[in-house]
Amino acid sequence: MVHDGPCKDIYTIEGRFIQEMEHNHHFRTKDAHKAHVYFMPFSVTWMVRYLYKPNTYDITPLQHFVSDYVRTISTKHPFWNTTHAADHFMLSCHDWAPHASKGNLNLYHSSIRVLCNANSSEGFDPQKDVSLPEINLRHGNMPPNLLSPPPPKSPRPHLAFFAGGVHGPIRPSLLKYWKGRDPGLQVYEYLPKGLDYYSFMLASKYCLCPSGYEVASPRIVEAVYTECVPVIISDHYVLPFSDVLRWEAFSIQVKVSEIGELKRILTSVPENKYLRLKENLRAVRRHFVLNHPAERFDVYHMILHSVWLRRLNLKVE
Repeated sequence: MVHDGPCKDIYTIEGRFIQEMEHNHHFRTKDAHKAHVYFMPFSVTWMVRYLYKPNTYDITPLQHFVSDYVRTISTKHPFWNTTHAADHFMLSCHDWAPHASKGNLNLYHSSIRVLCNANSSEGFDPQKDVSLPEINLRHGNMPPNLLSPPPPKSPRPHLAFFAGGVHGPIRPSLLKYWKGRDPGLQVYEYLPKGLDYYSFMLASKYCLCPSGYEVASPRIVEAVYTECVPVIISDHYVLPFSDVLRWEAFSIQVKVSEIGELKRILTSVPENKYLRLKENLRAVRRHFVLNHPAERFDVYHMILHSVWLRRLNLKVE
């Protein structure tokens, strides 16, 4: 449950980041006194797999593991107590990571938490925490049709597209208003057999990205890859890397209360603005790519840059 994590499916980025930190010596020093920050490489996803009892919704075993982990490193090394954990960081894409971090109050309140579930109404603090993009590699590799940007002038006959499970408070409203209601808005609960999800994204001008049970959605990154302008429909979601990326330059945010007005909102976007949004998607794509090994400006560098910005705010009393 430490020094390893999932490297495919919806929690891909959790394991991939841990592996990159394990093997990429450009990021890591063996001299702890030279380190700017200290990474705690535990995997909340693996904790859920090995410690959680299904259908109990009891996450105390996860919190006990985190508590024991912190007790071990704070006893073995002097650095945790020097800054009250403010120069330590954890990273997880599991929905329960914020709850697991409550296993140690210093970790929860002081450490840098890099989380996909970046919900500002549930304790996520943008001043010290980092929002992590959710990347879903279903089989561990990028789908072939997403490996490179689509041709700039490829046709996009659909105004907007969404297909996904109806869970959480937002998606039922989206399907109520738009499922099967308008040929321009291709809205499905689940895509019918024989239709390809990514082909729909590549054929749509806008990709609808409503939150589910939690705020993050892999559709946002998939929309970036396919240059399908993300339409973010969420409450309290702190967008990834929003301290350095201007999301308004390559996405559209729609209030939950405006779901019924989606078509009007999207059709009122001037064509020249849409083309700028689409062009900017191509520019930011490299910031959301998982390279192996890591390359300049990719998602690993963006994560560490965001952690570094929080480290700069650290004041040791």
